[in-house]
Amino acid sequence: MKAIVCSRYGSPDALRVAEMPRPIPGDNEIRIRIRAAVVTPADCAFRKADPFFIRLMYGLVRPRYAVLGVEFAGEVDAVGKEVATFAPGDPVIGISPRTFGTYAEYKCLPEESLVAPKPGNLTFEEAAGLCDGALTALVFLRDKAKLQRGQHVLINGASGSVGAYAVQLAKHFGAEVTGVCSAANAAFVTSLGADRVIDYTRDDFTRNGRTYDVIFDAVGKRTFPQCKHSLAPAGIYLSTVPTPGIMLHMLRTAKSRGRRAIFAATGLKQRVENLHFLRKLAEAGIIKPVIDRRYPLEQIAEAHRYVESGRKKGNVVLVPSGE
Repeated sequence: MKAIVCSRYGSPDALRVAEMPRPIPGDNEIRIRIRAAVVTPADCAFRKADPFFIRLMYGLVRPRYAVLGVEFAGEVDAVGKEVATFAPGDPVIGISPRTFGTYAEYKCLPEESLVAPKPGNLTFEEAAGLCDGALTALVFLRDKAKLQRGQHVLINGASGSVGAYAVQLAKHFGAEVTGVCSAANAAFVTSLGADRVIDYTRDDFTRNGRTYDVIFDAVGKRTFPQCKHSLAPAGIYLSTVPTPGIMLHMLRTAKSRGRRAIFAATGLKQRVENLHFLRKLAEAGIIKPVIDRRYPLEQIAEAHRYVESGRKKGNVVLVPSGE
């Protein structure tokens, strides 16, 4: 099979297409034919080992897992003899946050992994996108912020993969949503359901005097001190980027009854129930994936460069050659 191999940390040019043996599922494993994977900022961070703690977790000198990629959609291709819940031909979605490996044509996972049926109304590319930003936004807004109906939430980076789903989920939970993005993406963010859009090139939301119950920095561009005075007295600041600053402010505010800062490693906090929850919302038309660009495996370096440019709108997907 074809796979994208990353044998060293570095630029997108560190990624190359290689032929690898097709994996054989163990007794309790399913083998998935990957029909679409997602290229994310997190993938770029792992590829270049930035921040440095990635090396401490996944290999000090070189990546422990040569094939990157976490989110996917595909079809069950083969099953081990002890597998009971999946059968060949089942269309599925899922994530592989601990062993990666979805930048490939096939991937084996244990039956009890984070895998669920694909939404019937979505293409494989759309379904893979659902596994990227939507899962992250769900954990932050529902589980960490415990977002309530009628609350005011600001989403910084509302046109990105996490932000676009955060807007839709926040509206589903009954919040009033302000999205922050460029003027070029204002109509797009409004179409997702935002009640108000702020053009960050013209209006600094931390200086306009408005306050919010939740500020979700989906792109990690602002800090808790910058946003603190834009939070309600018991407001919550959420960040997707694990900087030393957010970790320090989490410790300082953890037991506070006032304003708090929160970061979560959402990939390690997922449950298969979250996939089922999002599948139902997608099938009901409540949330809709947004695919910006698609790339074949052979153009993985270009895909990483585009994601790192910061200009993507929604998801960037990777598809096997010929799909």
